[in-house]
Amino acid sequence: MKVGILFSGGKDSVYSAYITKKNRHKIACLISIYSKNKESYMFHTPNIKETSKQAKLMKIPLIIQKTKGEKEEELKDLENAIKQAINKYQIQGIVTGALHSVYQSSRIQKLCNKLNIKCLNPLWQKDEIEYLNELIKNKFKVIIVGVFAYPLDKSWLGRRIDKKFIEDSKKLKEKYKIHPAGEGGEFETFVLNCPLFKKELKIKSFKDFKEGEHSWRREIKI
Repeated sequence: MKVGILFSGGKDSVYSAYITKKNRHKIACLISIYSKNKESYMFHTPNIKETSKQAKLMKIPLIIQKTKGEKEEELKDLENAIKQAINKYQIQGIVTGALHSVYQSSRIQKLCNKLNIKCLNPLWQKDEIEYLNELIKNKFKVIIVGVFAYPLDKSWLGRRIDKKFIEDSKKLKEKYKIHPAGEGGEFETFVLNCPLFKKELKIKSFKDFKEGEHSWRREIKI
């Protein structure tokens, strides 16, 4: 099947693309939504503009759609982006990185039904610890670029998802009910390298911003 990937540059969308390719689907394009609202209900925002660098390494066309990020209204912008992919690349399906979020998956499924294309969720209901271990096993270099829940703090920014990260995540889940894969928006990630990339991305510089009592964001330049 010819598909488009909803692509944020974070671990979930990139790993979904990896599984999609392993399942022998044709990835016709990537779709990135640039939201002006940092607290978008639907879309990942940290370092979203750096997805163009990842797309180049993957040698896959990238469709960019801007949105104000207003709740529910942002879905119209997503629909426009998917229509572009259908018209330009003749996609037959959309791939999401949804893991447990019914809010996201149900809305994207509804859009796909409306546009008469398939909706694929290769990570759906996957065990989060198993998933994080798969990232390591398959040589994904993933870093934390945003934290948005107590007790996560600035010290977590830039951390790589490795065995130590998984052990720390397990403890946070037990004590604070934080989702180990950040599915509740507790943290956001960016992928610097994986089997889909021609080479590893290097960070030229970065700036850290405090956005709330328990909210930090790292903006990176590739």
